[in-house]
Amino acid sequence: MKPEDIQDLKELIEFLKQYQVAEFDLDRGDTKIRLKFSSPAGYPAAPGNVPAPQAPALHPAHPPEPPPPPLSVEPETGIHLLKSPIVGTFYGSPSPGSAAFVVAGDHVEKGQVICIVEAMKLMNEIESDATGTIVKCLVSNGQPIEFGQPLFSIRLD
Repeated sequence: MKPEDIQDLKELIEFLKQYQVAEFDLDRGDTKIRLKFSSPAGYPAAPGNVPAPQAPALHPAHPPEPPPPPLSVEPETGIHLLKSPIVGTFYGSPSPGSAAFVVAGDHVEKGQVICIVEAMKLMNEIESDATGTIVKCLVSNGQPIEFGQPLFSIRLD
């Protein structure tokens, strides 16, 4: 893995822990990642959860790097996750080469178009469901996305 890939993986782990995601799978090209976390202290374990956090299972064409150290994350209050209402392909701009609908730091209003999700050759404009400031885009342009997958984090006004 390249150093920037390791940093991306660390950020992904931090995000998943912050929002108490129990399992995560990613299969992209020659890289496969599966993360499973145990339930946080004080929360009952869901059936099938692993009793302790496991290192990410990487299956790239080359040997995996050692897993990053565990991260302690405090959930940030006032952050809203805009989730995909459909399965499809994420696009952050109206057309290739044009400016993104929004970038980190932009203020958005409820109902403002902030991305497109292509599903079955239809371009679906996705509107913000909250008013606030874009903290981060959580997916990359052209990435396949699932129903309910977080797309943006928004600091609420």
